Amino acid sequence: MNTLLSRRATLLAAAAASLCTAMPAAFAQAYPDKPVKLIVPFAPGGSTDIVARLVADRMQKSLGQSVVVDNRAGAGGAIGAEAVARSAPDGYTIGVGTVSTLAVNPVLLKASRTDPLKDFAPITALASIPSVFSAHPSLKVDSLPAVVALARSKPDQLNAGSPGTGSIGHLIIEAMNDELKIQVRHVPYKGMGPVITGALGGETQLLSDQYPSSAPYIKAGKLVPFVVAADKRLPALPHVPTFKELGHADLNEIAITWFGLVAPAKTPPAIVARLNAAAADALKDPALQARLKELGAESIAGTPEQFGALIATSLERVRKVVQARKIEME
Repeated sequence: MNTLLSRRATLLAAAAASLCTAMPAAFAQAYPDKPVKLIVPFAPGGSTDIVARLVADRMQKSLGQSVVVDNRAGAGGAIGAEAVARSAPDGYTIGVGTVSTLAVNPVLLKASRTDPLKDFAPITALASIPSVFSAHPSLKVDSLPAVVALARSKPDQLNAGSPGTGSIGHLIIEAMNDELKIQVRHVPYKGMGPVITGALGGETQLLSDQYPSSAPYIKAGKLVPFVVAADKRLPALPHVPTFKELGHADLNEIAITWFGLVAPAKTPPAIVARLNAAAADALKDPALQARLKELGAESIAGTPEQFGALIATSLERVRKVVQARKIEME
């Protein structure tokens, strides 16, 4: 009798285990059966929002459901990031993660209450946008060595602006100071618009900016580019080298803006794979590729593991700069 009961118990346990294993797979096969919310941690109209909407629109075809963009701006992207992290891990709320929200904010902003390595499941990288570093024409410099020589001859006399203390722009200035052994003074503004205005007016002498927003002023001769942060030289600036070419690989990487998709931690791997495939299909769309090119962006689709590695590497770079420059959290 005891042997029979034992056999029955074993069979029931095996059946239960089989059912539990099958349920996530069955759920993933049915996914999605309703619209997916895509949280963008910044206001409408910026580069993050534009890239998100381009991808979301084309992911609908693969998923068979709408992908609805939900802008949750505030605290430098920390509010939107936390909204994603605290959502149910069922694939129906995902978010756009950026170098700011996944690498800079967790280290520099007290308002950030997420751990990028524990609170998110990486889905895929989406795109990157190169940065260009320019000088006011009055400095009469057009190369990185010339800028470095001038900065070393005038320590703490050259200024560079950023959208605010604790921003990615602030971090880039400090990374330059550390890597190039110079001392450029950081001037915090309220937003990137005033930063560019200050550089054009000579209020600051150096500017780091995403290439698309600086391009018109470079073409007009109002800013002089001396180096770019990009995987390769920009077609529009073939004479301007990358930081990497000049021997500053880490500085090159830290100044490139990137975007990707993340889900809440513990989202089933099968659902992450489904979303990854839908995003990869979206990025192959010729019209989307053309629009990204207009924005000065390049698609960088890959696996969840590759995006996770990018996040971890970027986070470590940020921590090193913050420690070296003794930057305090805001």
